[in-house]
Amino acid sequence: MGALFLKRAGTERNLRLFVGLLLAVICGNLWAAETKTVHSWSVQWQPTQLVNGSPVLFQVKPAARLKTLSGKWLDHDISFVLNPKTKTWNAIAGVALSVKPGVYTLSLSAVTLSGKDTSFQRRVTVRAGKYRSTALTVEGKYTAPSPEQQEIIARDRQTKQETFAKVSPDREWDGDFRSPLDAPFSDTFGTTRTFNGQVRSTHEGLDFRAVVGTPIAALNSGTVLLARPLYFEGNCVVLDHGQGLLTLYLHMSEIKVKEGDKVERGQVLGLVGGTGRATGPHLHIAVRWQGVYIDPATLLKMNLP
Repeated sequence: MGALFLKRAGTERNLRLFVGLLLAVICGNLWAAETKTVHSWSVQWQPTQLVNGSPVLFQVKPAARLKTLSGKWLDHDISFVLNPKTKTWNAIAGVALSVKPGVYTLSLSAVTLSGKDTSFQRRVTVRAGKYRSTALTVEGKYTAPSPEQQEIIARDRQTKQETFAKVSPDREWDGDFRSPLDAPFSDTFGTTRTFNGQVRSTHEGLDFRAVVGTPIAALNSGTVLLARPLYFEGNCVVLDHGQGLLTLYLHMSEIKVKEGDKVERGQVLGLVGGTGRATGPHLHIAVRWQGVYIDPATLLKMNLP
């Protein structure tokens, strides 16, 4: 009887030991899984559903503390800025209208605080945007310019190329981009336009229907790169917001800033007009990122740090 009791006691001790070892293994695996999750990269973006023509804000929480973070997106170099409050690295970017639907890679390269090079990749889906077509009638000089007018157009093209080449890599924008005025849209981004039944182009901005003289506000803080009349654009202002991002304001009746000025979000840049190739008084705004035009309406809806 005593021998049977000792045998059972030994069996119970072995069972308890086995259960203890099993729990240790399970807890160890859970801890390892949790550690792996904590130390993995997190990459998010907005808007969450990307289409061709969309702006995008990439937000990255890396696996370790970093000195620097840069990226490659659709053959464009992008630079990230750390938000110390959220420990998130942020960068503004875009998707050209010409980009086909598909899955594309965001490649990230970083240097940790200890000086180690590290990298990460994330696959991002881009879908097809839905854009419309329209027909417009304008003065003949805007569809069949004379030789003299063609010289002006060529000179303006050179001016714009020089202006766009001056974009600052340093971020100047701060927080959300806000509407330049309180007025309804008269035309949207991505519309295919036919002028006078012949000339076709893509509308690369957003039009607001407003009366002549309505004040036009800066979408965000930045530096005035250009403030002068151009043939097609009329009285035009271009703001540099840094990180390759520009906003353009066209067809003004009057310009209220000068080139080189530092402006704040909401500051008056000029007044609504109908100068240049325009069918009537309105404001055309455009958003340009590293040579790519992106949808201003989407940018105005985004919550930015």
